[in-house]
Amino acid sequence: AGIVAKFPHEAALRAEVGKFYYRPPAGESWCDVILRLRSVLDHIQLRHPDERVLIVAHQVIVLCFRYLIEELSEEQILTIDRERAVANCSVTTFERGNDERGGSKLQLDKYNFVAAIEEAGEAVTTKPDRPVAP
Repeated sequence: AGIVAKFPHEAALRAEVGKFYYRPPAGESWCDVILRLRSVLDHIQLRHPDERVLIVAHQVIVLCFRYLIEELSEEQILTIDRERAVANCSVTTFERGNDERGGSKLQLDKYNFVAAIEEAGEAVTTKPDRPVAP
């Protein structure tokens, strides 16, 4: 609502091109983030092929990694984004598995996993960053 009120042109542009492609002033679109993350994944695969890697990130990065690793479509990742926000301090994990041809492939193991937070007696952030449509 704040963007619509203060920057109606930007809100209209985002509505026109969509969340995936919209690039805010001095910012990045999801596509820009995905392009950077492709390089990150390539680097990790080259430098740490048989090691566990921990990446600490916010929602868009988590979702864009899922888009790349799981080879999701734009529609699939935006649906995941709409269904539920990535909880603060949640864990998303991938495990090495096999693809259809018997080759190695990362596969989603856990997404938005918050059991450790709950077990510690802490509140899990569930409030979305935007109003949810009825």
